Amino acid sequence: MGREFLDIFTDWSSDYDDFVEGNDPEYKAVFEGYSNILKEIVQRSGMSVLEFGIGTGNLTKQLLSSGKWVFPIEPSKEMRKLAKKKLPSEVIIYDGDLQNYPNPTKQLDTIVSSYVFHHLTDTEKGMALKKYADQLEKGGKVIFADTMFESQEALNQKIIQAREQQFYALADDLEREYYTLIPTLLTLFDLAGFNVSIEQMNEYVWIIEGEKRA
Repeated sequence: MGREFLDIFTDWSSDYDDFVEGNDPEYKAVFEGYSNILKEIVQRSGMSVLEFGIGTGNLTKQLLSSGKWVFPIEPSKEMRKLAKKKLPSEVIIYDGDLQNYPNPTKQLDTIVSSYVFHHLTDTEKGMALKKYADQLEKGGKVIFADTMFESQEALNQKIIQAREQQFYALADDLEREYYTLIPTLLTLFDLAGFNVSIEQMNEYVWIIEGEKRA
């Protein structure tokens, strides 16, 4: 999952749910409509789901409540501890990331994540998507919600805007991590063998959905 960012994410663990609930002004716009974003992922998913980077387990909990089987993966020990408090006791949360993770114990029909895929470089994203395609049958889906931008200019403008608002943590985040440009991501999904669609959920976050062609 781009484990070079793991220490940052671990430090965030105790406050993560406050962020996603919109209680931090810097990240309020990033997490605008968070509950709806998760619901949308759940509605689009099949019944046998691998979830990357489950964090504190918010999406996992909704997937399970909808009757889906979930294979949850999270690299942060602290996040796994917090997620265990929300999830049924029989749920095993596996240590892993977007590139290296245990083999799922069932055939998958969906792979999901929320606010995670930007931890990989574009090259790593392309390699990972091909791996995901190998784990899915025809019609299987990859559904990711993440911050992404229509152009480099759009990303640059958000960084400038964040600094003007004195949202320095957000600006540093946008400069440090690997936020993909939408045209690039659409190409990577296509090259990995997916038909792809995309929908904007707030001014930062989009849901990208790939369906395996063959």
